[in-house]
Parts: sequence; structure tokens; C-alpha cells
Amino acid sequence: MPLVVLDDPRPSTVRAVCVPADHPYVRAATADPSVVVLPDPPVPGGQPGQWWPPVALDAAWIEAHRDEADLLHVHFGTESFGVGHLRAALDAAHRVGWPVVVTVHDLENPQLTDQDHHVAQLGVLLAAADGVITLTAGGAAAIARRWGRRAAVVPHPRVLRTGWTPPAGGGRSVRRVATHLKDLRPGVDGAGAVAALVGATRRLAGAGLDLEVEVHLRDRTRDDRAAARVRDLCDGSSVTLVEHARPSDDALAEHLSGLDACLLPYGHGTHSGWLELCWDLGVPVVAPEIGHLSEQHPDGSVVTTTPFDRPGAATDLAGALGLALDLPAAGSRERDALVRERAHHRTRTDEASVQHHRELYRQLIAARR
Repeated sequence: MPLVVLDDPRPSTVRAVCVPADHPYVRAATADPSVVVLPDPPVPGGQPGQWWPPVALDAAWIEAHRDEADLLHVHFGTESFGVGHLRAALDAAHRVGWPVVVTVHDLENPQLTDQDHHVAQLGVLLAAADGVITLTAGGAAAIARRWGRRAAVVPHPRVLRTGWTPPAGGGRSVRRVATHLKDLRPGVDGAGAVAALVGATRRLAGAGLDLEVEVHLRDRTRDDRAAARVRDLCDGSSVTLVEHARPSDDALAEHLSGLDACLLPYGHGTHSGWLELCWDLGVPVVAPEIGHLSEQHPDGSVVTTTPFDRPGAATDLAGALGLALDLPAAGSRERDALVRERAHHRTRTDEASVQHHRELYRQLIAARR
């Protein structure tokens, strides 16, 4: 369906139920005064600020709140529900007159190992959707091929907080590389990434490159065995293991801004918000050849490498890191200029994203009415 920009210069307010509502991506995409996103309903027994499993994605809730919103937009968080529950919620949305928009962030769910349930849910979501969005052309092609639906490609919005400024500091002779395993969710191949990184570091050091390499791991992880394996791999190597609590957004940005390259430790996935934060900060990213990561910014800032479970992963990673380390270094004037240039680019693309969401919402609501 072609997107039609309506002529009314005074757009009426659109009330959207977004799943989830309290998420940076959603806030950025709906940052228009005429779009009001209803807050996430409290989760019974949940912690303050917890939105999952999403209460709003329920047929009875939708029926009870039918007059409070105009549209349902599903981003993610559906994995807690059975396919029947999800279908019933989408049917209820249509029954009360709400169009349904689906943004496909993940063709493979990074929160799951077995993807069968996720694929079945995507089939239900895409069959019911009145509008479909995804982040890359490759993602859109996959959606068209597998489900016969046309998806609009709307790039990921800015992740770095507006107004954030890097700490003062100059260039360094030692190059810094890090990978962040976070809490070892299923989409992270912690052991594979660290094994490849240890081997690649050894090769680069042998070639005379002065490196500081860190592996970051949360102090609480989902997989104790994988965490133990990561510790074993780092022990006795030149790679430093850093275990810590989840950092604040500003602390994370400050840390990443000091890196010369960041390795994404994914075993499977589709798109990456972490990659987007690194791009905002001018940090070169090395990513395995999975999903559509390299398409998020096909400007040379994402260097691809062999997936970590393949033969030759360490050798290929050494070459990819070498290419990434040729890009503007942390603390350099070139890096500072790159960050400013990308901030200007984000302003334009984010404005276009907000407009796309606003006009799509209005068009679908008008068509329903």
C-alpha cells in the first residue's frame, strides 16, 4: 500500500497502543505532537517500569479499552504468549476498529534458541497486519519471500542521547577493542566469540599491533555454564575479562566512545540496537555475517567476519579487526568530525521516520473508519 500524505495541515491526534510503549526505539519513532502513545499497563506482580509480558496484547484488555486508542502497533515482546492468544488479540484489535501495524525487528528472536515459535508468531502477525515496517532492505526482502507481505524500510533511529558529549581526551598509541556479552542471552555466542577474539588477538599481537582487548560480562547471567566457559577462555590469555553490573546509558556511551573497535558477539539475530549506538559514537563495529547487520549502515563502518562457529573464525576475525582499526581512532579529530556528521544525518532520517509513522497511522485509521 503506497503511503499517502494527507492534506489536512492540522492533523488530529492519533492515540496508539504500542507494544512496548516505554522503549527508546518506540519513543523516537513516535516523537510527533499529534501522536500520543498510551503508557504500558502495569504488569501484575511485576517490578516498577516492567512492561513484559505486555498486558495490552490481550483480547480482553483491548475490548475493555476500545475507546481509549485508535491503533495497535506491535514491535516486540510477544514471545511469552501462545499463537492462539496472539491471534485473539489481533482479532480483537480489528473488531474494535484498531488498525494493526507490525515492525519486524527480529526475523530470528535473540531471546530464544528454538525459533519455531517465533516464526509461527511472525506468520500470525504478518497475516493480520494492516501495515508492516522493518529496518533494512534485506529484512524487507525476507518478509516478502517468506510471508508475501510488503514491508516499508524505515532505518533505526538515533540511540545516543541527544546532547551527550564525549569526555575530553586525546589519541592513544594503544588501540582498544571490546566485546560485550551482557547477560549471555540465547542470541549471544559468548564462548565462540571469546575463543575467536583470543585467537585473533594473539595473531594481531604477533604482527606487532599494540592492543588492549576486553570482554565484558554482566555480574548476573542467564547461562552459568557459558559464563564459566568464557572465564576459562580469558584466563591465561592477553584478553581482560571485566564483570560488572549493568552500566547507565551515559556510562556505557562513555566507555564505547573510547574504543577503536567493538565486536558484536552474536550467534544469531537480525538487527542490532547496539550497532546503532556504536554508529552514533563513531565506533567501528565488527559483526558476524548473520542476519542483516551490515545493511544497517552500508558505509564501511561495519566490518563483517565469519560466524564464530565456523572454521577459521579467529583468522578471519583478525583480518576484520585490522580493517576496523584503520578507521578513525578514538579521541582523534577524524572521530569527532564523524560523530558530528552522523548526528546531522540522524536528524534528517529520524524526522523522516517520525513522519512515516505519523502518516501511516493516519492513513490506516482513515481507511478503517
